[in-house]
Parts: sequence; C-alpha cells; structure tokens
Amino acid sequence: MPAKKKNQSIIAICIQEPKEDGSKMDLGAIKGDNLRFLHQAFITDTVVEALKLPSVDVRLYFIDEPERARLVKIVFDYLVKKLGGKKSDLKARFSSHALTLERWGIRIEKIFQDCFKSGYNNVLLVGSRTPTFTASMMKSALRMLRDSDAVFGPTPEGRYYTIGMSGAYHIKLSDFDWKSPSIYSEVASAFTGKLSWSELDIWYTIESPEELDLMARDINQYRFEQDDETARETELVMERLLTKLDI
Repeated sequence: MPAKKKNQSIIAICIQEPKEDGSKMDLGAIKGDNLRFLHQAFITDTVVEALKLPSVDVRLYFIDEPERARLVKIVFDYLVKKLGGKKSDLKARFSSHALTLERWGIRIEKIFQDCFKSGYNNVLLVGSRTPTFTASMMKSALRMLRDSDAVFGPTPEGRYYTIGMSGAYHIKLSDFDWKSPSIYSEVASAFTGKLSWSELDIWYTIESPEELDLMARDINQYRFEQDDETARETELVMERLLTKLDI
C-alpha cells in the first residue's frame, strides 16, 4: 500500500558509485578519501537544493552496503544540523532507501517504479555528480513534467544529468546499454512517437578535471549573483583540497 504523503512530486537522488556503466569519476589528483569527501559534498548540496522546493519530497537512494550507509548517515546528520528549526520538515519530506548493487539501468528503473508505487505523479531522478544543478533548474524540470510524459537533461557527451517521468513508469530503462556513447538519443528515440517528452538545457556531471573547472566557474558566477548557498559544501571541500594538494 502506498505510504501516506502530501506532495505529488518527488526528486529521487541516486548515489552513484565511482565507476558506473559507461562513466566514472576521474578527477586527476583528487583520489581516495579526498574523492570520497568531495562526492559527499556533491550529494549534500544536491539534497539541499532539492529541499528548497517546498512542495516536493526528496528521497536518497544508495547501495545497501556499510560504507554507503555511513555516508548517508553523515549527510543526514549534517542536514539536521544545517536546517536547525526545520527538522520537522526534513523528517516529513526526506527519506533514504537502500538498493541492491546492480547495473545502473536496473537501479534507476527500480527507483522510478518505487516512487510511482508510492503514489507520486512526477518523479525527477538525479545522480550524485551534479552539485551545481540548482533548485530553480529542478523546478523547471518538474514544471515540464506537468505537460509531458518525460523530461530529459542532456550532457555534452550525450548522456544524462537528470531524467523525469510523469504519471507512470513508461519505458524500461533496464533494456538499454548505459555504456553506449549514444544512450541519450537511444532513450529519447524510445519515447519519440509514443509519448511526449521535453528537453532541458545541456548541463554537465562532474567526471573529469575539465568539468571541475566548469563547476568552479559556475560557483563563482553564483557568488557574483549574491547566491552564497548553491554548491556551498562542494566549494568548502574544494578550497580545502586545493590547499592540501597544492593544485
């Protein structure tokens, strides 16, 4: 039976492994524990941005193993501290959910199915490598889902930084080869002619030193625009790493 809930839309954030089907986080000198701390900041910033949308629930999905469970607890404890008096809102709108370690297409398929089964009408799935994906961008994606069966957020490499579906789970994502360099067009083609879909602006995931540079540029732009919150945890970790690693 679907859980009782107030909101019709949900942002589902899936913690990605360092290496997933067809992608990996290779950030040059940032490795090991340093990479783990940075990834943790990415996840925290993404959850914080999602929670800025008042009529949206947020779920954090993670691989069911001890290290990932510890990471989720660290993120949750930080959110409780950061939100202060809004703890009741966090409890009402945020939850974490363990998944079996399977290939990416199966995992995200299960996330969509789980969210629709829980009674949500609009499901926006986001990975954990997009700390500069803002609340306003998420809001635009959810707005598009009111009039479309799906919304796609493409990366310059022909992959995805977000996928959304409305009403029901429409296309079996587990049927696709997520290692394919043309995965974006393959999924979009499966919708075309059968279901309606909308496209967001091209954005990026952080998987290379070049994308770290893009991220730094965007964070600087946010600060110039008097936005001191977006990707704040990522900014703090990067400042420490730049000093520590002399990069």
